[in-house]
Amino acid sequence: MTNGHEPATKADLAALEERLTQSLTEAFTEAIHDSETRLSNSFYGFTQSIQARFQASDHTEVDLKRRMAVVEDRLLEVEKRLNMPGDNARQ
Repeated sequence: MTNGHEPATKADLAALEERLTQSLTEAFTEAIHDSETRLSNSFYGFTQSIQARFQASDHTEVDLKRRMAVVEDRLLEVEKRLNMPGDNARQ
C-alpha cells in the first residue's frame, strides 16, 4: 500500500511529466483558441464599422453630386436667360 511517502521512481516521474505536458498542452491550446476567437470577433466588428463609414461616405458623395447637378442646371438656365435676347428671356 502506498501512503505517499515512498520515493518516486523514474516511471512515476515520467508519468507525471506526461500528465503535466498533456494538461499544459490542453490549457495552452484552449487559451490560444480563445485568443484567436476574440481577435477574429474584434476584426469583424472593426470591418463592419469601416464598411458603415464607407457606405455613409458613398451616400454623402452621391448626395453632393446630385446637389451639384441641380445647381449646375439652375446656373445653366440663368446663363441661357442672360444670353438670350428679347422675349425668350422671360420664359
